Amino acid sequence: MAQDFTPARTAAVHCDELIRRGPRPEERAAMIAAWRRDLARLLADDLSALLSGDRLDVSITEPERLSGAEALRRIGPLAANSLIRCAASAETALLSFDFATAIALTDRSFGGDGRVTGNIPETLPRSAALLVEETATMIAGAITTASFGDMPPPAGFAARGEVIVRSESAARLKPFAMDDDTLFCVIEIANRKGSTWRAALVVAEERLARLLPGGERRKRPRTRHVSATGLAAPFADMPLPLHVVLAEFNLSLGRLQALRPGDTIPLTVGRQVPLLIGETLVAHGAVGTAEDRMAVRLTRLAQPSPAPFPNPHSATAEGLAP
Repeated sequence: MAQDFTPARTAAVHCDELIRRGPRPEERAAMIAAWRRDLARLLADDLSALLSGDRLDVSITEPERLSGAEALRRIGPLAANSLIRCAASAETALLSFDFATAIALTDRSFGGDGRVTGNIPETLPRSAALLVEETATMIAGAITTASFGDMPPPAGFAARGEVIVRSESAARLKPFAMDDDTLFCVIEIANRKGSTWRAALVVAEERLARLLPGGERRKRPRTRHVSATGLAAPFADMPLPLHVVLAEFNLSLGRLQALRPGDTIPLTVGRQVPLLIGETLVAHGAVGTAEDRMAVRLTRLAQPSPAPFPNPHSATAEGLAP
């Protein structure tokens, strides 16, 4: 009876994607509804401070399935579009405000009534563009928080989102392929004074499952312990105050005491200005402009000076005689 058996063929090995069972349609619908409620509640709190402390009512419509091309047609050729990154898996989504809504939100943030009018400008004012970016960042952060549901985030994870890039043309952002299935939602924000603002949120259908709490949870990769460097967490996120010295000049004590409002002190800005962290020189740069703001173009980095070795023949050190 003792003999070796040879298998007729190689045993099948199925990948996790084939054997994993996804949620049933009714379960998925319930998860989407809960996610919409959580996201609306978070946005009502987060956006209040941005809109002059208004008490807000936020609702999110049930997602409508559209092709990528149909979603872009719904948004239109000209809008305040942001490609946002959110959730622990860094999913991307498209957030869009029409120009009239962006200007109305800006008006409300400065204390106006925030009414949406039919006057649509050809270009978006910079103040409105900045407000849209801040609003999109808040929405991305709220989506990230809502994606965890009742589950605690991983240790060390900061629930936040970000705007990757903005454009007046949604197609230029390439948020999804034209033939992709997308889910199109409308975020409706209303205050108690009768103003209502709407934004479009579009997510590729295959990405939405990874935004839902309890949906397609990816196995967390095993983390490798690496040596801490300045380019890795937590040091990479440490804020360092930098300052640029445009000009330095000498002023007598008598002249300093005689200064009055309206006095003029002429400055001479050099072609190369230093960039400092505290008293440490980091780089040199040339002063110019970028878009409509002053900027510094780095021309060279400061070379770190090696620490001198003590010379026992010429220096005094502990334990050594002069």
